[in-house]
Amino acid sequence: MTTNRKPRELEDRVLTERPKQWMPPELLPEPDKEVGYKYRWIRVSTLNVADPRNISKSLREGYEPVKVEEQPKFKLLIDPNSRFGGNIEIGGLLLCKTPEEFVEQRVKYYDDLTRQQTEAVDNNLMRQSDPRMPLFKESKSSASFGKGT
Repeated sequence: MTTNRKPRELEDRVLTERPKQWMPPELLPEPDKEVGYKYRWIRVSTLNVADPRNISKSLREGYEPVKVEEQPKFKLLIDPNSRFGGNIEIGGLLLCKTPEEFVEQRVKYYDDLTRQQTEAVDNNLMRQSDPRMPLFKESKSSASFGKGT
């Protein structure tokens, strides 16, 4: 007996798909990635009060503002009264990018700084430790099982 079945390639999966659900909008949309760059939203103002210190620090770190032409999907989201004309600013945050090498160097710098500070704290604590009453006592516990009677 042969059964007449449609080949699997011809079956339509649209009928079996779950209906899409409403989701709240993202506060900050994700930019289209460019190879070799990392993106970050940098604060330029809080409650309509400018924060030039933060933006100038970020620019000195190597971040550069992203132009609207580089990310055309943001064209409708831009504030027309922005101080940064031609760049992407949403809610007091400016979209900036930096080369991936800078991000890796920054992460390495802060990892090394954290490691040095941790070693300094550990050395300071161990200097104050007395063998008669150590600060860190390594203790081991063991369990033994008796024979049942």
